[in-house]
Amino acid sequence: MAKTALIVIDMINTYDHDDAVLLIPSVEASLPAVTRLLDRARRLDIPVIYVNDNFGQWRSHHGEILETALQGPHADLVRSVAPDDASLFVVKARHSAFYETPLSYLLAQQGVEHVVLCGQVTEQCVLYSALDAHIRHLRVTVARDAVAHIHPDLAEAALRMMERNMGARISTADDVRF
Repeated sequence: MAKTALIVIDMINTYDHDDAVLLIPSVEASLPAVTRLLDRARRLDIPVIYVNDNFGQWRSHHGEILETALQGPHADLVRSVAPDDASLFVVKARHSAFYETPLSYLLAQQGVEHVVLCGQVTEQCVLYSALDAHIRHLRVTVARDAVAHIHPDLAEAALRMMERNMGARISTADDVRF
């Protein structure tokens, strides 16, 4: 059976951006599913890889990104999904988790052939990461209840595109097959 990794996209966030007011309710709704996915992956010894925006802070590193988010006004949205000591962390600067990051190399080193995506934003970073995973011949699963959106209609369209155009498996967090 192919090795799987759970990819957690942009959940370490200060929510200090223009779309935050639209995004936060969806993040709150997705947190229980993201937490269940994380718990299950960790219990099954599935690699958990956080891929997170650096928010234009080119001197930042994963610890600093996490600490800043945990000190911010929306720490409650970060605390339950924070990386543990076994988690891996990749810093990104653009929408895709793969764009000019070492993620492809890391997945190859881990022997990963299947990625499960959760996080935010469905119609942006999750969509572009799914496409980049697909063109790298990785199998993709997206946990629809563990991804947050800004615009519900665009999120639904993005999920349909991932399923139809990329062959992604769209399931609930509880039905994800690691």
